[in-house]
Amino acid sequence: MATLSEETLVRLEREHEGGLSSADLLGLLADAGIRFGEATLHKWVQLGLLPRSVRVGRKGKHQGSRGLYPVRVVRQILRVKDMMARGLTIEEIQRHFLFVRGDLEHLDQTLAKIFDILERLRRERADSMTAHAVASDLSRARQLARELVARLESIERRLSAAGPSAERTRAVLAS
Repeated sequence: MATLSEETLVRLEREHEGGLSSADLLGLLADAGIRFGEATLHKWVQLGLLPRSVRVGRKGKHQGSRGLYPVRVVRQILRVKDMMARGLTIEEIQRHFLFVRGDLEHLDQTLAKIFDILERLRRERADSMTAHAVASDLSRARQLARELVARLESIERRLSAAGPSAERTRAVLAS
């Protein structure tokens, strides 16, 4: 099965921070020799295996908007395709590996955006007497957010490993 190297994935994540249109996503996969069509993309989104696109307005008058998928969707597609190639069903994949992972990744990204905004506001008000206290609070909140996401990921992994068909899933993935 064709795949993308970790180096390529990291480069894509850096270059497409704002997201990928479905055409860009499908083109990227096709260029890498990975079979994945528009119908599959939409089906996997419906099944909750992939996140929905986010509508983003275009600059300029009357330019409308377009849907962008977070670039992490490339990793998710590769992960699901690999699990399917190992014999797991869509239901097993949903139940044991991805049932909240996408939401956790989205939470992590949302928290990062919130912290970026708060940090920008703090810098704009740097002359304030409370700037030092706010910086300290922000630092602590970032640490708590990292701990929260890590703990939720740990819980998700443990629940996935303890599911009713977890033995079959582990056996398939181990092969």
